[in-house]
Amino acid sequence: MQEQRQVVDVENKYDKPKRYVFVLLSKFSMLSFASSIECLRIANRMAGKQIYSWNVIGEGGDLVSCSTGTTFKLDDDLVELVRDDSIMICGGIDIQQATTKRFLGWLRRESRKGYAIGGLCTAAYCMAKAGLLDGKKATIHWENQDSFAEEFEDVELTKSVFVVDGNKMTTAGGTSSIDLMLKLIADEHSEELANAVADQLIYSSIRTDQDTQRLSVPTRIGVRHPKLSQVIQMMENNIEEPISPSILAKEVGMSTRQLERLFRRYLNRSPKRYYMELRLQKARNLLMQTDMSVINVALACGFASPSHFSKCYRAHYNTTPYRERGSHAARLSI
Repeated sequence: MQEQRQVVDVENKYDKPKRYVFVLLSKFSMLSFASSIECLRIANRMAGKQIYSWNVIGEGGDLVSCSTGTTFKLDDDLVELVRDDSIMICGGIDIQQATTKRFLGWLRRESRKGYAIGGLCTAAYCMAKAGLLDGKKATIHWENQDSFAEEFEDVELTKSVFVVDGNKMTTAGGTSSIDLMLKLIADEHSEELANAVADQLIYSSIRTDQDTQRLSVPTRIGVRHPKLSQVIQMMENNIEEPISPSILAKEVGMSTRQLERLFRRYLNRSPKRYYMELRLQKARNLLMQTDMSVINVALACGFASPSHFSKCYRAHYNTTPYRERGSHAARLSI
């Protein structure tokens, strides 16, 4: 199928094509990378001329594999960039291991030159590790939010699809890269061009930095019940200091017994059990993604003692927190 050859009038804001430099980290998200670079390619086509160029670099300058295992040939190593370049760091899974000392040193040096720097998917972690997000707003994939918040207290973490704070940009991963790139195309050229790119992508609902990345509670649980959704939202917002079922029930104008029946009917478990699963899920994320001690993970997830935490964790995941972390570390070392 041929793309539409409509040409959009583009104001010449630059003497030459605006260049984006994509830095591919080990196990990067192919969706985030492909979404971003396709926006630039289509923008050129819709403008009828080359208004964007791009380069793909990475540590070593040879080959890098994405999270699916597909290997990409890099254009260059972590080289010194030129004036007016914008950097887009493409992260993915196991971002801590992909954030090497050499890469951080390069990122800090280049950032001092005032380049616009973006972190796609989990790459906000690299930017925060390099100190580039201190005192700034940022976002990261929802699965990494807990660990990020624990490690980088000086960053104002949001749940937005993407965030632009000065010359620093972060996205939540997946298709959120499209939303960021469409905003940049609109800012750098025109809304008309950005909309034309979105049409080519069959992207009918462009999101802004006011949109949140996760589905609403009713959509996630497959149930549309206002009071049930309200209780679950309170649970998710109070992991470190859990609220008792009686107080949760009172907050939504129900009795504890009514709340029990509501959870049994729609989620086939008690409120206490559902709350425990939320806390254990957060604990597992922290164990996998941070260097926090097991004791501190337990406290961050509302467990008063490590022994109680370990007992609950084993009952749910069929392994202990210590073994979980050990096996995860072993897999990363392979």
